[in-house]
This record gives sequence, structure tokens and C-alpha cells, in this order.
Amino acid sequence: MTEITPSAPGHRAFLEHSRKDAWWLAPLLTAGGLAAFTVYALWAAWANAHYQWGPYLSPLYAPLLPTDWLPVSLRWISPAFFILWAPLGFRGTCYYYRKAYYRSMFFIPPACAVAGLPIRYRGERGILLFQNLHRYFLYLALGFIVILSYDAILSFIFTGPAGGKTFGIGVGSIVMTLNAVFLAAFTFGCNSLRHLVGGNVDCYSRAPLGATRHRAWQAVTRFNAHHMIWAWISLFWVGFTDLYVRLVSMGVIADLRIL
Repeated sequence: MTEITPSAPGHRAFLEHSRKDAWWLAPLLTAGGLAAFTVYALWAAWANAHYQWGPYLSPLYAPLLPTDWLPVSLRWISPAFFILWAPLGFRGTCYYYRKAYYRSMFFIPPACAVAGLPIRYRGERGILLFQNLHRYFLYLALGFIVILSYDAILSFIFTGPAGGKTFGIGVGSIVMTLNAVFLAAFTFGCNSLRHLVGGNVDCYSRAPLGATRHRAWQAVTRFNAHHMIWAWISLFWVGFTDLYVRLVSMGVIADLRIL
């Protein structure tokens, strides 16, 4: 990469740098991954079809809400739109995802030692003030972990030959269970949760339930140490789980019964 001569002191042109490595690759992959998931999730929600098969329910539609209370003219609205705002709000305001899309999509800054857009960054004190809602989205996200865990349990209950319910294991059962596990690992590493369970304590030995809160803080910290990895794994797996249920529902692939 050609080295760029620095401009006048106190002023750096957009994307000015002296790095010789492929600094642009990480923000490019990040922007591509976030954009791909956003487009797919919105399309899958808009499709309003093939989101359920047997005991499998797409996480983009969980919990499955009825739409018969809507006026007839509005019943075309996908039930996914009534719940997607909560998990997407949690991810959109996540501390890791903020860094990811600030750098890769808004160039604030695009990479270390690479000049971003010539604007004054005001952080969460300006137009991004809504980011402070992250702690409240956390409460909703914890509720979704319960819901998706329940759906994962239901994915092991199939309809038997006589019409009764029977225990079984399909590939979809494993896919949905891993989805709940990965989302839990991502959610339990949340910085807001870390603060909530004990990160706001100055002295555990003097705080009420100090020992318990310290253990909880340590547990969340272990997940938090790999928050970025869980963020991407869980994001990919949500999309993969929806795609798996969709393809099985459409008859494109068959769900292999392991047991």
C-alpha cells in the first residue's frame, strides 16, 4: 500500500495513514457481516412464511405472536416485526457492536492510526443518545433467553405415529439448542449485566451479599472476556437456525432424526 505523506499539523485527511498492512480488511469484513445479517433478517421477517416446521420455530419469530387482533387490512404484517425490535435493539446498542459499526460503517475511526470522517464525534451525548437504552434492552434479552431455551426444549418433542407426543432428537433439535446456548453466552457477557450483578460495587466485603455478587461478577467476566467471539457466533447461528427451519419447512432438505 502506498504511504501517504502526512498533511499539515492538526489536520488529517480522510483515511490518511502511513500503515502498510491490510488495515481495511477487518472493517470491510465487519461491515459485510453486519449488513448481510441485517438484510437477511429483515427479508426473513418480511417473508412471513416457512418459519415453523413440526417442533421447530425460527428464533426470528420467537415467541410466535398472533396477529388476528389486527384489523383485516393489516394482518399481512409479519409477527416477527412485533418482537425483532427487542433483540436487534439489544445488539444495536451493545458496546462491542457500537465499536464494530462505528468503525466499519461510519469510519469513526475506520482503524487504529487511520483518520476517520472529518466530523466532531459526540458519542452518546448527541444523536446516539438512544444507545444508553442498552441496559433496558438487556432485561428484554434475558427474557428472550428463557423463551428460546423453552423453544429448544420443545424441539425434542415430536408427534408420534399415533398422534401422541414422543421424545426425539433431530438435527434441528441440536441446531435450536446451540442457538439458545450461543445467545446465552453472548447475553451473559454483556457489560451492563457485568455492572448490574456486581461491577458497581467498590468493596465486596462490605456490600450486602458481597461474596455472592463477586462470584456472579466473576462468572459474567469470563463470558465478557470473549464477548466479541460470542457476538459473532450467536449472530451467525441465529441466521443459520432460521435458514435451517426455512429449508426444512420448504422441503428443500429433510430433517435427519438421530433418535
